[in-house]
Amino acid sequence: MTIDDSIRALAAHSIRLIAANQAASGAYVASPTFAPYAFSWLRDGAFIADAMSRHGQVTSAEAFFGWCARILTRRREQVERLISAAEAGRPVSAASHLHTRYTLEGDESTIPWENFQLDGYGTWLWALAEHVRRHDRPCLEVVEGARLSARYVAACWDEASYDWWEEHAEHRHSSTMAAIFGGLAAVRDWDAIDADTRSRAEAAADRIRAMVAAQGVHDGHLTKWFGSDEVDASLIACATPFRLYQPDDAIMQATIDRIEQELAPGGVHRYLDDTYYGGGEWVLLAGFLGWYYAEVGATSRANELLGWMAEQADDRGELPEQVSGHLLHPDRKAEWDRRWGPSAAPLLWSHGMLLTLVATLDGAVRGDGPEEVST
Repeated sequence: MTIDDSIRALAAHSIRLIAANQAASGAYVASPTFAPYAFSWLRDGAFIADAMSRHGQVTSAEAFFGWCARILTRRREQVERLISAAEAGRPVSAASHLHTRYTLEGDESTIPWENFQLDGYGTWLWALAEHVRRHDRPCLEVVEGARLSARYVAACWDEASYDWWEEHAEHRHSSTMAAIFGGLAAVRDWDAIDADTRSRAEAAADRIRAMVAAQGVHDGHLTKWFGSDEVDASLIACATPFRLYQPDDAIMQATIDRIEQELAPGGVHRYLDDTYYGGGEWVLLAGFLGWYYAEVGATSRANELLGWMAEQADDRGELPEQVSGHLLHPDRKAEWDRRWGPSAAPLLWSHGMLLTLVATLDGAVRGDGPEEVST
């Protein structure tokens, strides 16, 4: 489809913005202006790296993957202890697990956070494998980190942990399971990974698929967590991109239908009970929903969501995390403004999802473009 010049200009600006906010270590800062997000998350960064890879920014993407790999290899002994405990059935505290966010140098932060999140350790594996396939790159320097990450989530995938939004650590979340599945499914097909790890990945991926089908579906649609009947917009990722379900699967279509009915008045809300900054519409989730529609051929709806995303950019071309024009719980916004100030803007993940949707609607990877875009 044709993407207008203003959106292409915003995409070009997004590449420059992401590149300008990538540390020398390879880490992408979540937001350069919002203090609580002055860190790098494996989840956010993996989607940003994937977006950069889709636009030919090979060096940027591989620098991030290298940062992820070093996170794992520097913590090899911790990872091996966690795997041994899981395989022996010994309980492990959430505080003993790997963190979800790190400083740009790759260190754990001493600032309290909801750190036990497993999805990022699957998501970066998925993004790495996509990059290797897309650009025919060996990326051998990150194989050991990838191996450790795969073995970690293959051993620990069924533990309850925080979801994408750093909430509800007492539950097993369908979108977390999908992210782990996506990473394990990618690893099992990567010949650079040893056969034993690939076998473990395949076995764990099969168990995840079976468990989600048995416990993560209610009334024909996927659920926010096992035992719930609610939906969450992160469930889009169960199909796009992680392929726990195919995009045209009846369960996935029912899930998308309910997300549309409850959470997508213009942009896309996270979930109905969301009170963070009043529960606004998230730019990056509009990107996920548009990506899904682009994959199933509903380009009109995908283009509509891309247009909505572009409209949220400020005069500098910067995209926020969320917008407050349609709050689910407006009475809860002020408490977050008092705590942390205005919500995050720019958010690099928002820019990354715009880039992904543009690349998907273009129907081709821009792998022959400039490797680095001048600022």
